[in-house]
Amino acid sequence: MYKILVIEDDVMMNDMLSMYLSEEGYSVRQATRAEDGLRTLNDWVPDIVLLDLVLPDRNGIEVCQVIREKSNVPVMIVSMKTEVSERVQALKAGADDYMCKPFSMHELSARVEALLRRSHISAAAETVAETIPEESADHNDPVRLDTERRLLLVRGRLVETTFSEYELMKLFLAYPGKVFSREELINAIRGFDSFVTDRAIDVHIVNLRKKIEQNPKEPRLIRTVWGFGYKYTVDHSAMV
Repeated sequence: MYKILVIEDDVMMNDMLSMYLSEEGYSVRQATRAEDGLRTLNDWVPDIVLLDLVLPDRNGIEVCQVIREKSNVPVMIVSMKTEVSERVQALKAGADDYMCKPFSMHELSARVEALLRRSHISAAAETVAETIPEESADHNDPVRLDTERRLLLVRGRLVETTFSEYELMKLFLAYPGKVFSREELINAIRGFDSFVTDRAIDVHIVNLRKKIEQNPKEPRLIRTVWGFGYKYTVDHSAMV
């Protein structure tokens, strides 16, 4: 049984989420304060965290950063805040998804399932990657994908990605040298990241560069095409 931690200070919303998810077959624990939620995270080790941004003792963005420092557990933000800037902040803090209140419980359940699938795929990929020697890396093809196992290797070593980051990298590798507009990149991941915007694409690119570039401040793989979008510049990128 998967375990879900709900950190939400609105008692009625917390109870509603917990009741619905329990009826869906999940084991649920509740917290109405950030510190209680972080203690439960350490002691109970949930499979996913639903986190409100407005909490009585700490800012939700800060809590997300603390969680990400300790764990790779999927974090879904549930918030009344609908501004793009809030979503961008959440992405930068390490959130995996963002739902604006009010929302459909059916959609919530679908997104929880998607995050759990991605989390377990990532864990399986890490196990597989441990068996791949670093010296097997092809330095002419620094980034490779195993599409069956959704495995991203950078110079022979596994790096963690979000679902949207992986989909963007898959697109770049499939069409090296092609210049993609932000709108094309938005369309490529819409459905996985339903609140994606131009600014969110830029955040995903920044995060990808940190993971695949030897010097993210001077990117050589993912290049900016000013006024239009981005392109991947390696001519012999490999998909295995």
